[in-house]
Amino acid sequence: MLESIILAEVIATVFYTILGLVLLGLSWKLVEWLSPFSLRQEIEEDQNLAIAVLIGSLFISISILISAVILS
Repeated sequence: MLESIILAEVIATVFYTILGLVLLGLSWKLVEWLSPFSLRQEIEEDQNLAIAVLIGSLFISISILISAVILS
């Protein structure tokens, strides 16, 4: 089974994983920058569950979009 793994495929997988994480981080920074209040403070200190669910669903949707673009 290890013989069928090609080095180029492993490198491409690592590259696209890092690219996806960077894009996800940039989307977090963009949402944080566009919001009129600190999302981190609302989630961590004020424990605003609604914003936490909203950001979680945003991360899931952006992850699905990034994976679809990378796979195409």
